[in-house]
Amino acid sequence: MKRRKLAAGIAVALFFTGTAAIALMASELTGPNPPMESAPADPMPKWIVDDIRKMRAYPDQPPVIPHSIEGYQLSVNTNRCLSCHRREFTEGSGAPMISVTHYITREGQMLADVSPRRYFCTACHVPQADTQPLVENTFRDMSEMGVDHAGDE
Repeated sequence: MKRRKLAAGIAVALFFTGTAAIALMASELTGPNPPMESAPADPMPKWIVDDIRKMRAYPDQPPVIPHSIEGYQLSVNTNRCLSCHRREFTEGSGAPMISVTHYITREGQMLADVSPRRYFCTACHVPQADTQPLVENTFRDMSEMGVDHAGDE
């Protein structure tokens, strides 16, 4: 009889300890606001719209968009980006030409127009906001690490 009471007491203690631990973990996951409660949003950051090309943060990074794209239409039928960045329009617009890689299919076939897989520019290219990075960038360029360019002997 005493063993049953002792076992029941231990079970109750473990149950409440486990419940308290789960509640603590849940509060850490949900943050300061209870789940499903509305919280005020942070103000929208200001976009950098100075039309100055930005240094890339890592190799093969798609260039960021240095101008406003608010109101640009990107749909199956319309792509406003191409009105300036398509090869035949760059001389008049002064915009950089989109990369020749955007004219190549997955199979490596060169096309006369932008490949359908590269048509939606904002899948890779984004406007730059005036904010602090969410994660510290520890990328270091090879030249900062003491590696000379080929032929610089």
